Amino acid sequence: MSSRTPFYFAIVALIVIGLFTSWNRHAQNGIPLLPDYDREVWEIEARIEFTALDRPVLASLALPEASQPGFRLIREASSSPDFGMTYQQTPYGRRAEWSKRSALGEQTLFYRAQFLVDPTNQELSPPEYPLTAPKLNLIGPERLAAESLKEAAFSRSSNALSFGRELVKLLNDPNNQNRALLRSRYSQLNILSTLLSEADIPNRLVGVLSLEDGRRRQPIEGMMQLWTGAQWLLFDPASQQFSPLGEVLVWDASIGSLLDVNGGRNSRVSFSMISQDVTPTEAVASVNQASEPWNLSIHSLPLEQQAMFKTIMLIPVGALIVAFLRIMVGLKTSGTFMPILIAMAFVQTELRVGIIGLVVIVGVGLIIRGYLSRLNLLLVARISAVIIAVILMISSFAVLAYHLNLSQGLSITLFPMIILAWTIERMSILWEEDGWREVAMQSAGSLLTAVIVYLAMTNEVIRYLSFNFIGLQLVILAFILMLGNYTGYRLSELTRFYPLGGKS
Repeated sequence: MSSRTPFYFAIVALIVIGLFTSWNRHAQNGIPLLPDYDREVWEIEARIEFTALDRPVLASLALPEASQPGFRLIREASSSPDFGMTYQQTPYGRRAEWSKRSALGEQTLFYRAQFLVDPTNQELSPPEYPLTAPKLNLIGPERLAAESLKEAAFSRSSNALSFGRELVKLLNDPNNQNRALLRSRYSQLNILSTLLSEADIPNRLVGVLSLEDGRRRQPIEGMMQLWTGAQWLLFDPASQQFSPLGEVLVWDASIGSLLDVNGGRNSRVSFSMISQDVTPTEAVASVNQASEPWNLSIHSLPLEQQAMFKTIMLIPVGALIVAFLRIMVGLKTSGTFMPILIAMAFVQTELRVGIIGLVVIVGVGLIIRGYLSRLNLLLVARISAVIIAVILMISSFAVLAYHLNLSQGLSITLFPMIILAWTIERMSILWEEDGWREVAMQSAGSLLTAVIVYLAMTNEVIRYLSFNFIGLQLVILAFILMLGNYTGYRLSELTRFYPLGGKS
Protein backbone atom coordinates (compact mmCIF):
# COMPACT_ATOMS: atom_id res chain seq x y z
CA MET A 1 0.00 0.00 0.00
CA SER A 2 1.38 3.41 -0.96
CA SER A 3 2.20 5.76 1.91
CA ARG A 4 -0.14 8.35 0.36
CA THR A 5 -3.11 6.01 0.14
CA PRO A 6 -4.33 6.56 3.72
CA PHE A 7 -4.12 10.30 3.11
CA TYR A 8 -6.23 10.11 -0.04
CA PHE A 9 -8.63 7.75 1.71
CA ALA A 10 -9.03 10.29 4.53
CA ILE A 11 -9.72 13.04 1.97
CA VAL A 12 -12.43 10.99 0.29
CA ALA A 13 -13.90 10.00 3.66
CA LEU A 14 -14.12 13.62 4.79
CA ILE A 15 -15.88 14.65 1.59
CA VAL A 16 -18.31 11.72 1.67
CA ILE A 17 -19.15 12.17 5.35
CA GLY A 18 -19.56 15.93 4.96
CA LEU A 19 -21.84 15.63 1.94
CA PHE A 20 -23.81 12.75 3.46
CA THR A 21 -24.51 14.55 6.75
CA SER A 22 -25.50 17.69 4.85
CA TRP A 23 -27.86 15.80 2.56
CA ASN A 24 -29.29 13.89 5.51
CA ARG A 25 -30.03 17.16 7.30
CA HIS A 26 -31.79 18.37 4.16
CA ALA A 27 -33.75 15.13 3.65
CA GLN A 28 -34.67 14.42 7.27
CA ASN A 29 -35.23 17.94 8.60
CA GLY A 30 -36.58 19.58 5.46
CA ILE A 31 -33.93 22.31 5.41
CA PRO A 32 -33.60 23.71 1.86
CA LEU A 33 -30.23 23.36 0.17
CA LEU A 34 -30.30 27.02 -0.78
CA PRO A 35 -31.80 29.94 1.14
CA ASP A 36 -35.47 30.48 0.47
CA TYR A 37 -36.03 34.16 1.05
CA ASP A 38 -39.81 33.75 1.14
CA ARG A 39 -39.56 31.53 4.23
CA GLU A 40 -37.63 33.66 6.67
CA VAL A 41 -37.91 32.76 10.34
CA TRP A 42 -36.71 34.91 13.22
CA GLU A 43 -35.73 32.95 16.30
CA ILE A 44 -35.68 35.15 19.39
CA GLU A 45 -34.54 34.15 22.83
CA ALA A 46 -35.25 35.98 26.07
CA ARG A 47 -32.65 35.42 28.78
CA ILE A 48 -33.91 36.14 32.30
CA GLU A 49 -31.40 36.49 35.11
CA PHE A 50 -31.96 37.24 38.77
CA THR A 51 -30.67 36.44 42.24
CA ALA A 52 -32.99 34.20 44.27
CA LEU A 53 -33.36 34.93 48.00
CA ASP A 54 -33.94 31.41 49.35
CA ARG A 55 -37.71 31.75 49.29
CA PRO A 56 -40.55 30.84 46.89
CA VAL A 57 -39.90 32.33 43.46
CA LEU A 58 -42.42 33.47 40.86
CA ALA A 59 -41.08 35.07 37.67
CA SER A 60 -43.46 36.45 35.04
CA LEU A 61 -42.45 37.63 31.56
CA ALA A 62 -44.69 39.43 29.06
CA LEU A 63 -44.90 37.49 25.79
CA PRO A 64 -45.49 38.71 22.25
CA GLU A 65 -48.81 38.27 20.53
CA ALA A 66 -49.05 35.10 18.47
CA SER A 67 -50.15 37.06 15.42
CA GLN A 68 -49.13 40.58 14.49
CA PRO A 69 -48.69 42.42 11.20
CA GLY A 70 -45.97 40.75 9.17
CA PHE A 71 -45.25 37.98 11.68
CA ARG A 72 -46.78 34.76 12.88
CA LEU A 73 -45.67 32.81 15.95
CA ILE A 74 -45.02 29.20 14.92
CA ARG A 75 -43.26 27.78 17.98
CA GLU A 76 -42.33 28.69 21.51
CA ALA A 77 -40.45 26.82 24.20
CA SER A 78 -38.72 27.44 27.49
CA SER A 79 -35.67 26.10 29.27
CA SER A 80 -35.98 26.32 33.02
CA PRO A 81 -34.26 23.55 35.00
CA ASP A 82 -36.08 22.68 38.23
CA PHE A 83 -38.69 25.41 37.64
CA GLY A 84 -42.35 24.87 36.92
CA MET A 85 -43.50 26.78 33.86
CA THR A 86 -46.93 27.74 32.50
CA TYR A 87 -48.36 30.12 29.91
CA GLN A 88 -51.04 32.47 31.22
CA GLN A 89 -53.60 34.45 29.23
CA THR A 90 -54.30 37.70 31.09
CA PRO A 91 -56.77 40.46 30.16
CA TYR A 92 -53.85 42.41 28.73
CA GLY A 93 -51.96 39.72 26.87
CA ARG A 94 -49.98 36.52 27.33
CA ARG A 95 -47.36 35.94 29.99
CA ALA A 96 -44.96 33.12 30.85
CA GLU A 97 -44.66 32.23 34.53
CA TRP A 98 -41.87 30.25 36.20
CA SER A 99 -42.27 29.06 39.77
CA LYS A 100 -40.22 27.20 42.34
CA ARG A 101 -40.79 26.41 45.99
CA SER A 102 -37.34 27.61 47.03
CA ALA A 103 -34.31 28.92 45.16
CA LEU A 104 -31.04 30.52 46.21
CA GLY A 105 -28.33 32.30 44.23
CA GLU A 106 -28.02 33.23 40.57
CA GLN A 107 -30.82 31.89 38.37
CA THR A 108 -31.13 31.89 34.57
CA LEU A 109 -34.31 31.17 32.64
CA PHE A 110 -34.80 31.03 28.87
CA TYR A 111 -37.81 31.59 26.65
CA ARG A 112 -37.49 31.04 22.91
CA ALA A 113 -39.95 31.91 20.16
CA GLN A 114 -39.91 31.43 16.39
CA PHE A 115 -41.69 33.96 14.20
CA LEU A 116 -42.40 33.26 10.55
CA VAL A 117 -42.18 36.39 8.40
CA ASP A 118 -45.60 36.53 6.76
CA PRO A 119 -46.34 39.74 4.82
CA THR A 120 -49.89 38.53 4.20
CA ASN A 121 -50.65 38.45 7.92
CA GLN A 122 -52.23 41.85 8.47
CA GLU A 123 -54.25 42.87 11.50
CA LEU A 124 -57.68 44.03 10.36
CA SER A 125 -59.22 44.53 13.79
CA PRO A 126 -57.83 45.55 17.17
CA PRO A 127 -57.47 43.04 20.02
CA GLU A 128 -60.39 42.53 22.36
CA TYR A 129 -58.65 43.72 25.50
CA PRO A 130 -58.62 47.46 26.38
CA LEU A 131 -56.52 49.56 24.05
CA THR A 132 -56.27 52.77 26.00
CA ALA A 133 -52.99 53.15 27.84
CA PRO A 134 -52.96 54.48 31.43
CA LYS A 135 -53.28 58.25 31.57
CA LEU A 136 -51.06 60.69 33.42
CA ASN A 137 -52.69 62.45 36.36
CA LEU A 138 -52.56 66.01 35.04
CA ILE A 139 -53.93 68.73 37.31
CA GLY A 140 -53.71 72.50 37.55
CA PRO A 141 -51.40 74.18 35.03
CA GLU A 142 -50.49 70.81 33.53
CA ARG A 143 -54.15 70.10 32.76
CA LEU A 144 -54.54 73.50 31.09
CA ALA A 145 -51.38 72.90 29.04
CA ALA A 146 -52.65 69.48 27.92
CA GLU A 147 -56.04 70.88 26.90
CA SER A 148 -54.37 73.66 24.93
CA LEU A 149 -52.20 71.16 23.04
CA LYS A 150 -55.20 68.96 22.25
CA GLU A 151 -57.27 71.87 20.97
CA ALA A 152 -54.44 73.09 18.74
CA ALA A 153 -53.85 69.61 17.31
CA PHE A 154 -57.57 68.92 16.86
CA SER A 155 -58.13 72.09 14.85
CA ARG A 156 -55.37 71.10 12.41
CA SER A 157 -56.29 67.42 11.98
CA SER A 158 -58.96 65.34 10.31
CA ASN A 159 -58.45 61.82 11.69
CA ALA A 160 -56.58 59.85 14.32
CA LEU A 161 -53.30 59.73 12.40
CA SER A 162 -53.20 63.42 11.53
CA PHE A 163 -54.15 64.26 15.13
CA GLY A 164 -51.19 62.22 16.36
CA ARG A 165 -48.83 63.88 13.89
CA GLU A 166 -49.93 67.35 14.95
CA LEU A 167 -49.38 66.45 18.59
CA VAL A 168 -45.86 65.29 17.76
CA LYS A 169 -45.14 68.61 16.04
CA LEU A 170 -46.39 70.56 19.04
CA LEU A 171 -44.39 68.41 21.47
CA ASN A 172 -41.25 69.07 19.41
CA ASP A 173 -41.75 72.83 19.24
CA PRO A 174 -39.13 74.38 21.57
CA ASN A 175 -41.03 77.69 21.62
CA ASN A 176 -44.28 76.15 22.85
CA GLN A 177 -44.67 76.94 26.56
CA ASN A 178 -47.32 74.26 27.10
CA ARG A 179 -44.95 71.68 25.70
CA ALA A 180 -42.11 72.95 27.92
CA LEU A 181 -44.28 72.66 31.03
CA LEU A 182 -45.26 69.05 30.37
CA ARG A 183 -41.86 67.89 29.10
CA SER A 184 -40.18 69.21 32.24
CA ARG A 185 -41.82 66.39 34.18
CA TYR A 186 -42.99 63.69 31.78
CA SER A 187 -41.52 61.83 28.81
CA GLN A 188 -42.71 62.52 25.30
CA LEU A 189 -44.20 59.03 24.93
CA ASN A 190 -46.25 59.30 28.12
CA ILE A 191 -47.55 62.76 27.20
CA LEU A 192 -48.43 61.69 23.67
CA SER A 193 -50.16 58.53 24.87
CA THR A 194 -52.17 60.44 27.49
CA LEU A 195 -53.36 63.08 25.03
CA LEU A 196 -54.37 60.42 22.51
CA SER A 197 -56.22 58.46 25.19
CA GLU A 198 -58.10 61.55 26.32
CA ALA A 199 -59.16 62.05 22.70
CA ASP A 200 -60.50 58.45 22.69
CA ILE A 201 -57.91 57.34 20.14
CA PRO A 202 -56.74 53.75 20.81
CA ASN A 203 -53.05 53.59 21.58
CA ARG A 204 -50.64 51.62 23.71
CA LEU A 205 -47.10 51.84 24.99
CA VAL A 206 -45.15 48.85 23.72
CA GLY A 207 -41.73 47.30 24.00
CA VAL A 208 -40.23 46.42 20.62
CA LEU A 209 -37.17 44.57 19.35
CA SER A 210 -35.24 45.82 16.34
CA LEU A 211 -34.62 42.74 14.21
CA GLU A 212 -30.95 42.41 13.33
CA ASP A 213 -29.43 39.05 12.53
CA GLY A 214 -26.89 37.88 15.09
CA ARG A 215 -27.70 40.48 17.76
CA ARG A 216 -26.92 39.44 21.33
CA ARG A 217 -27.86 40.92 24.68
CA GLN A 218 -30.24 43.40 23.07
CA PRO A 219 -32.51 45.40 25.38
CA ILE A 220 -36.13 46.10 24.60
CA GLU A 221 -37.02 49.57 23.27
CA GLY A 222 -40.00 51.59 24.46
CA MET A 223 -42.29 52.95 21.72
CA MET A 224 -45.97 53.74 21.20
CA GLN A 225 -48.59 52.38 18.82
CA LEU A 226 -51.61 54.20 17.46
CA TRP A 227 -54.66 52.41 16.04
CA THR A 228 -55.91 54.17 12.91
CA GLY A 229 -59.00 52.01 12.56
CA ALA A 230 -57.32 49.74 10.02
CA GLN A 231 -53.83 49.07 11.33
CA TRP A 232 -51.33 49.74 14.08
CA LEU A 233 -48.80 52.48 13.38
CA LEU A 234 -45.64 52.65 15.44
CA PHE A 235 -44.32 55.94 16.76
CA ASP A 236 -40.54 55.90 16.87
CA PRO A 237 -39.05 58.52 19.23
CA ALA A 238 -35.83 58.49 17.20
CA SER A 239 -37.41 59.39 13.85
CA GLN A 240 -40.45 61.19 15.35
CA GLN A 241 -42.62 59.48 12.73
CA PHE A 242 -45.65 57.18 12.67
CA SER A 243 -45.04 54.21 10.39
CA PRO A 244 -45.89 50.50 9.98
CA LEU A 245 -43.89 48.02 12.01
CA GLY A 246 -41.14 47.39 9.45
CA GLU A 247 -38.08 45.57 10.80
CA VAL A 248 -39.28 45.54 14.40
CA LEU A 249 -41.26 43.04 16.42
CA VAL A 250 -43.65 44.10 19.16
CA TRP A 251 -42.71 41.96 22.14
CA ASP A 252 -44.55 43.60 25.03
CA ALA A 253 -47.95 45.13 24.35
CA SER A 254 -49.27 44.69 27.88
CA ILE A 255 -50.10 47.51 30.25
CA GLY A 256 -48.13 45.79 33.00
CA SER A 257 -44.39 45.44 33.34
CA LEU A 258 -42.17 43.42 31.03
CA LEU A 259 -40.69 41.29 33.82
CA ASP A 260 -41.87 40.66 37.39
CA VAL A 261 -39.86 38.57 39.84
CA ASN A 262 -41.12 37.75 43.32
CA GLY A 263 -38.60 36.12 45.64
CA GLY A 264 -35.58 37.52 43.81
CA ARG A 265 -33.65 40.70 43.16
CA ASN A 266 -31.46 42.25 40.47
CA SER A 267 -33.75 40.85 37.78
CA ARG A 268 -32.97 41.63 34.15
CA VAL A 269 -33.93 40.36 30.73
CA SER A 270 -32.04 40.56 27.45
CA PHE A 271 -32.76 39.27 23.97
CA SER A 272 -30.73 37.47 21.31
CA MET A 273 -31.89 36.72 17.80
CA ILE A 274 -30.91 35.03 14.57
CA SER A 275 -32.59 34.87 11.18
CA GLN A 276 -32.91 31.59 9.31
CA ASP A 277 -34.37 30.56 5.98
CA VAL A 278 -36.32 27.35 6.50
CA THR A 279 -39.26 25.50 5.03
CA PRO A 280 -42.63 25.64 6.75
CA THR A 281 -42.29 21.91 7.42
CA GLU A 282 -39.15 22.42 9.44
CA ALA A 283 -40.51 25.49 11.16
CA VAL A 284 -43.67 23.75 12.31
CA ALA A 285 -42.02 20.45 13.16
CA SER A 286 -39.29 22.29 15.09
CA VAL A 287 -36.77 19.52 14.71
CA ASN A 288 -34.08 21.28 16.70
CA GLN A 289 -35.80 21.30 20.06
CA ALA A 290 -33.50 22.90 22.60
CA SER A 291 -35.15 20.92 25.36
CA GLU A 292 -34.18 17.54 23.93
CA PRO A 293 -31.41 16.20 26.19
CA TRP A 294 -29.52 14.35 23.43
CA ASN A 295 -29.70 17.01 20.75
CA LEU A 296 -25.99 17.63 20.14
CA SER A 297 -26.47 20.07 17.27
CA ILE A 298 -25.22 23.65 17.67
CA HIS A 299 -28.77 24.65 16.72
CA SER A 300 -29.87 23.44 20.16
CA LEU A 301 -27.65 26.00 21.89
CA PRO A 302 -29.03 29.25 23.32
CA LEU A 303 -29.43 31.88 20.61
CA GLU A 304 -26.64 34.01 22.03
CA GLN A 305 -24.19 31.18 21.36
CA GLN A 306 -25.82 30.36 18.01
CA ALA A 307 -25.30 33.95 16.87
CA MET A 308 -21.63 33.64 17.81
CA PHE A 309 -21.27 30.35 15.91
CA LYS A 310 -22.91 31.91 12.86
CA THR A 311 -19.76 34.02 12.53
CA ILE A 312 -17.31 31.36 13.68
CA MET A 313 -18.52 28.93 11.00
CA LEU A 314 -17.39 31.41 8.34
CA ILE A 315 -13.75 31.25 9.47
CA PRO A 316 -13.05 27.91 7.67
CA VAL A 317 -14.31 29.51 4.45
CA GLY A 318 -11.80 32.31 4.95
CA ALA A 319 -9.06 29.78 5.74
CA LEU A 320 -9.78 27.94 2.48
CA ILE A 321 -9.57 31.18 0.48
CA VAL A 322 -6.30 32.19 2.16
CA ALA A 323 -4.81 28.74 1.58
CA PHE A 324 -5.79 28.84 -2.11
CA LEU A 325 -4.42 32.34 -2.68
CA ARG A 326 -1.13 31.61 -0.91
CA ILE A 327 -0.51 28.08 -2.20
CA MET A 328 -2.00 28.13 -5.69
CA VAL A 329 -1.79 31.80 -6.64
CA GLY A 330 1.32 32.69 -4.65
CA LEU A 331 -0.14 35.86 -3.16
CA LYS A 332 1.97 37.26 -0.34
CA THR A 333 0.28 38.42 2.84
CA SER A 334 1.47 39.93 6.09
CA GLY A 335 0.81 37.05 8.43
CA THR A 336 -0.86 33.81 7.48
CA PHE A 337 -4.39 34.39 8.72
CA MET A 338 -4.35 38.09 9.54
CA PRO A 339 -6.52 38.77 6.42
CA ILE A 340 -9.30 36.63 7.95
CA LEU A 341 -9.38 38.76 11.09
CA ILE A 342 -9.38 41.93 9.00
CA ALA A 343 -12.21 40.54 6.86
CA MET A 344 -14.25 39.78 9.99
CA ALA A 345 -13.72 43.38 11.06
CA PHE A 346 -14.86 44.52 7.59
CA VAL A 347 -18.08 42.53 8.10
CA GLN A 348 -18.83 44.65 11.16
CA THR A 349 -17.63 48.01 9.84
CA GLU A 350 -18.74 47.96 6.18
CA LEU A 351 -16.09 47.53 3.49
CA ARG A 352 -15.38 51.13 2.47
CA VAL A 353 -15.10 52.43 6.02
CA GLY A 354 -13.03 49.40 7.01
CA ILE A 355 -10.49 49.84 4.20
CA ILE A 356 -10.05 53.55 4.92
CA GLY A 357 -9.65 52.91 8.63
CA LEU A 358 -7.18 50.07 8.09
CA VAL A 359 -4.99 52.07 5.69
CA VAL A 360 -4.95 55.10 7.99
CA ILE A 361 -4.18 53.10 11.14
CA VAL A 362 -1.42 51.00 9.58
CA GLY A 363 0.08 53.99 7.76
CA VAL A 364 0.24 56.19 10.85
CA GLY A 365 1.36 53.19 12.89
CA LEU A 366 4.35 52.64 10.60
CA ILE A 367 5.38 56.27 11.07
CA ILE A 368 5.16 55.94 14.85
CA ARG A 369 7.00 52.61 14.74
CA GLY A 370 9.76 54.21 12.66
CA TYR A 371 10.28 56.81 15.36
CA LEU A 372 10.29 54.18 18.10
CA SER A 373 13.00 52.20 16.29
CA ARG A 374 15.34 55.17 16.71
CA LEU A 375 14.94 54.97 20.48
CA ASN A 376 16.40 51.43 20.57
CA LEU A 377 13.61 50.17 22.82
CA LEU A 378 13.31 46.54 23.86
CA LEU A 379 10.83 44.45 21.88
CA VAL A 380 8.20 44.18 24.64
CA ALA A 381 8.24 47.91 25.34
CA ARG A 382 8.14 48.73 21.62
CA ILE A 383 5.16 46.45 20.95
CA SER A 384 3.35 47.82 24.00
CA ALA A 385 3.89 51.37 22.76
CA VAL A 386 2.54 50.43 19.32
CA ILE A 387 -0.55 48.81 20.89
CA ILE A 388 -1.27 51.99 22.85
CA ALA A 389 -0.76 54.08 19.72
CA VAL A 390 -3.21 51.87 17.80
CA ILE A 391 -5.80 52.19 20.57
CA LEU A 392 -5.42 55.98 20.59
CA MET A 393 -5.77 56.14 16.81
CA ILE A 394 -8.90 53.98 16.81
CA SER A 395 -10.38 56.05 19.64
CA SER A 396 -9.64 59.30 17.80
CA PHE A 397 -11.11 57.90 14.60
CA ALA A 398 -14.31 56.89 16.42
CA VAL A 399 -14.68 60.28 18.15
CA LEU A 400 -14.11 62.13 14.88
CA ALA A 401 -16.66 59.94 13.10
CA TYR A 402 -19.20 60.59 15.84
CA HIS A 403 -18.87 64.37 15.63
CA LEU A 404 -19.10 64.22 11.83
CA ASN A 405 -22.29 62.12 12.13
CA LEU A 406 -20.59 59.18 10.41
CA SER A 407 -22.26 56.38 12.34
CA GLN A 408 -20.47 53.66 10.37
CA GLY A 409 -17.12 55.07 11.45
CA LEU A 410 -17.90 54.17 15.06
CA SER A 411 -17.59 50.49 14.17
CA ILE A 412 -13.86 50.98 13.58
CA THR A 413 -13.44 49.98 17.23
CA LEU A 414 -14.12 46.39 16.14
CA PHE A 415 -10.70 46.10 14.51
CA PRO A 416 -8.41 43.55 16.24
CA MET A 417 -6.05 45.97 17.97
CA ILE A 418 -3.39 43.47 19.04
CA ILE A 419 -3.24 41.95 15.56
CA LEU A 420 -2.90 45.42 14.02
CA ALA A 421 -0.05 46.24 16.40
CA TRP A 422 1.81 43.05 15.47
CA THR A 423 1.15 43.71 11.79
CA ILE A 424 2.69 47.16 12.10
CA GLU A 425 5.70 45.66 13.89
CA ARG A 426 6.16 42.95 11.22
CA MET A 427 5.86 45.44 8.37
CA SER A 428 8.34 47.78 10.01
CA ILE A 429 10.91 45.00 10.38
CA LEU A 430 10.24 43.89 6.81
CA TRP A 431 10.79 47.47 5.63
CA GLU A 432 14.15 47.60 7.37
CA GLU A 433 15.26 44.22 5.99
CA ASP A 434 13.76 44.03 2.47
CA GLY A 435 12.70 47.58 1.64
CA TRP A 436 9.41 49.31 0.99
CA ARG A 437 8.59 47.33 -2.16
CA GLU A 438 8.19 44.11 -0.21
CA VAL A 439 6.07 45.92 2.38
CA ALA A 440 3.84 47.34 -0.35
CA MET A 441 3.51 43.92 -1.99
CA GLN A 442 2.52 42.14 1.22
CA SER A 443 0.20 44.97 2.26
CA ALA A 444 -1.58 44.89 -1.09
CA GLY A 445 -1.79 41.10 -0.93
CA SER A 446 -3.21 41.19 2.59
CA LEU A 447 -5.79 43.83 1.67
CA LEU A 448 -6.83 42.00 -1.50
CA THR A 449 -7.16 38.72 0.39
CA ALA A 450 -9.17 40.38 3.16
CA VAL A 451 -11.56 41.89 0.60
CA ILE A 452 -12.07 38.52 -1.12
CA VAL A 453 -12.69 36.82 2.23
CA TYR A 454 -15.10 39.63 3.16
CA LEU A 455 -17.07 39.13 -0.05
CA ALA A 456 -17.32 35.41 0.71
CA MET A 457 -18.32 35.97 4.34
CA THR A 458 -21.09 38.40 3.37
CA ASN A 459 -22.47 36.18 0.62
CA GLU A 460 -25.93 35.04 1.72
CA VAL A 461 -25.60 31.57 0.20
CA ILE A 462 -22.24 30.92 1.90
CA ARG A 463 -23.52 32.22 5.24
CA TYR A 464 -26.60 30.04 4.95
CA LEU A 465 -24.73 26.86 4.01
CA SER A 466 -21.94 27.26 6.57
CA PHE A 467 -24.39 27.60 9.46
CA ASN A 468 -27.17 25.21 8.47
CA PHE A 469 -24.99 22.40 7.07
CA ILE A 470 -22.14 21.87 9.51
CA GLY A 471 -21.00 18.80 7.56
CA LEU A 472 -19.69 21.08 4.83
CA GLN A 473 -16.91 22.06 7.24
CA LEU A 474 -15.48 18.57 6.66
CA VAL A 475 -15.53 19.18 2.91
CA ILE A 476 -13.66 22.45 3.41
CA LEU A 477 -11.13 20.62 5.59
CA ALA A 478 -10.63 18.05 2.82
CA PHE A 479 -9.93 20.76 0.24
CA ILE A 480 -7.46 22.48 2.57
CA LEU A 481 -5.62 19.17 3.08
CA MET A 482 -5.48 18.69 -0.69
CA LEU A 483 -4.06 22.18 -1.12
CA GLY A 484 -1.45 21.36 1.51
CA ASN A 485 -0.35 18.42 -0.62
CA TYR A 486 0.26 20.58 -3.70
CA THR A 487 3.93 20.95 -4.69
CA GLY A 488 3.64 22.45 -8.18
CA TYR A 489 4.16 25.96 -9.47
CA ARG A 490 2.10 28.86 -8.23
CA LEU A 491 0.21 30.95 -10.76
CA SER A 492 2.33 33.99 -9.94
CA GLU A 493 5.48 31.99 -10.75
CA LEU A 494 4.39 31.06 -14.26
CA THR A 495 5.34 34.49 -15.55
CA ARG A 496 8.95 33.82 -14.56
CA PHE A 497 9.10 30.87 -16.96
CA TYR A 498 7.04 32.35 -19.76
CA PRO A 499 10.13 33.44 -21.79
CA LEU A 500 11.48 29.88 -21.63
CA GLY A 501 8.18 28.49 -22.79
CA GLY A 502 8.06 30.97 -25.65
CA LYS A 503 11.52 30.00 -26.90
CA SER A 504 10.73 26.31 -26.92
